[in-house]
Amino acid sequence: MSKAFSLLGMGPRSSAARTLQLAALAALALAAYVLYTTPLLSHPLRALAALAPQPRVRASCPPRAYANGSWVPRATVPVSTARADLRMHAPEDALAFAGFDGCASSREFWWHLAADKESLWDRFPGVTSWEWMPAEDCDLRPFSAAALVKDLVETGGWLLIGGERPSRVLYSVTENHFFSLSCLLYPHVRATPNYTENPYFDRAWPQHLYLDPSSPLLPALSLPRGFSIADTPLVTFRRVDLLLDKEELEALHAERYTASGAAEDASGVSGTAASAGELPPLFSEEAFWSLSPAFYVRELLLAPAPLRYGTLVISTGGHWTTTLLSGLADASLPANGIENVIAFFGRAMEAWAARVQRMLDEHREGERRKSWWARSGGAEKRVVVRAYLPGHEDCHDEREPWTAWKPYRWNWYNWANIGEMNGVFESVLASLRFPDIHFLPIDRPALLRPDAHVASDCLHIMTGAGVLEGWTHYIWQFVSRELPGRIR
Repeated sequence: MSKAFSLLGMGPRSSAARTLQLAALAALALAAYVLYTTPLLSHPLRALAALAPQPRVRASCPPRAYANGSWVPRATVPVSTARADLRMHAPEDALAFAGFDGCASSREFWWHLAADKESLWDRFPGVTSWEWMPAEDCDLRPFSAAALVKDLVETGGWLLIGGERPSRVLYSVTENHFFSLSCLLYPHVRATPNYTENPYFDRAWPQHLYLDPSSPLLPALSLPRGFSIADTPLVTFRRVDLLLDKEELEALHAERYTASGAAEDASGVSGTAASAGELPPLFSEEAFWSLSPAFYVRELLLAPAPLRYGTLVISTGGHWTTTLLSGLADASLPANGIENVIAFFGRAMEAWAARVQRMLDEHREGERRKSWWARSGGAEKRVVVRAYLPGHEDCHDEREPWTAWKPYRWNWYNWANIGEMNGVFESVLASLRFPDIHFLPIDRPALLRPDAHVASDCLHIMTGAGVLEGWTHYIWQFVSRELPGRIR
C-alpha cells in the first residue's frame, strides 16, 4: 500500500474513498465561503474568526497620510432589506443604509442618525454611500469591530473628552463620536445611562460602553486582571469644554495680565488697566462645562481597576470665543479680538500639556517603583488630541462631498479660526517635553463633508456617513500600529 497520504490523512484505498474525500473538501470550502462572506455583526462565528491570532504587521500610516485622501463611492451600498427601492421611508432605514444592525446608545437615537427630519430624507442613501480613501503612503489596517473590542478589553479602553461651541444645543461632536462607536461595536457592547427610561440626565453626565455579557466574542477574549464586565468601561464620554477648569484658566489669565502690566511699566507706558492692577473678569455669563485634568486624568485615565482606560482622546476649540472669554475681547481688533483668544489658547494648552505629561510621568514612575506583584496591571497610558472640527455654512443644501475645502462667507461663531487653533495646539505638542501626548490632524475628511451633518444644525456630525467612523478607524490604527513602533 502506498505510504502517500491525502489532505484528510487517509490513504487512497479506493475510488469511493477518494470521492468521499473530495466531498468532504467541498463541504469545508462551502463552510469557509459562508463564514467569510456573511456580515461580521450578524455572524458570531466570523466575529470569533476575526480574533484568531494574526501575524504582527508593522503597518504605517502617519496622520497626514491618512488625511491626505479623498471621498470615493463605496464599493457596495447597504440597502434596506424591507424595501424594494433605495428611498428612505422610515427612520429605521437609516440604520440599514449605514450598514448597522443597531446602536447601543439610546441618547437622541434618530437625531444622531440624521433620521429625525423627514424633509431631509432625500439625502439617503447618498449620504451613507461614501468611504474615505487615504493617500497611497497610508498602510491602514482593515477595520474589524471584533478586533477593536478585543483591543479595548485587553489593552485598555478609550476615554473621550471634549466639548462644544456655546449654544442652546445640548450635544457635542465628541458625543457624536461616542454614539457612532456604540453602533460600530453593536451588539458586543451595552450603553449607560438608559435615556429611554430617563431622558433627563444632565448634558455633562458620563456615558459608557461596557462589554455585553451576551457578546459571542466573550469566549475568545482574555480578560485582564481586575477587568469587570459589569464595571470596566470600554469607552466613556465626558463633556469638558476647555480642558482646564474655570479657576485654572483664571489663574493663567491673572499671570498673563500681571506679565503684561510689568512689560508696560518697563516700557514707560502708564495709565493702563494692567499697570493699575485692575484685572477684568475672564469669563462672561455664558454657560460652559469644564473639568480639571487633575480629575479626568488622575481620577479616570490613571485610576486602578475596575477602571482600565488606555487612551485619552481629547478635542477642544469651539468654546474659545470672545463671547465666552469676554475679558480677552477687544472691539478695536479684527473679529472683536479673536487674536487675543488664540494667543491665550496656546498658553493654556501648553500649561495643560505640561500638567498631563507630569501626571503620566509620575504614574509611570510610581508603577516602576512597585514590586511586580503590587503593580496595578493597568493598561499603558497615552493621550491623543483629535483636531477640532468647525461646521459648514448652509450644509443642508449640500448632497455630496467636496473635493477641496471652500472658505467661509460669513464666519459664524469662531469657525474660520478653528484651523489656526488646531495649528497652535499641534505646535505646542511638537515639543519633546510631551512624548506621550500626540496631535492627530485628521480633520480634513470631515472638512470635505458638508453633507454629513445632523438634520438640526451644521456643526454636529451624523452617524453612518463615514466621518465619525473614520475617526474610530484611524485612532485605532494610531494607538495599535503607529505608537508601538515609536521609541520613547
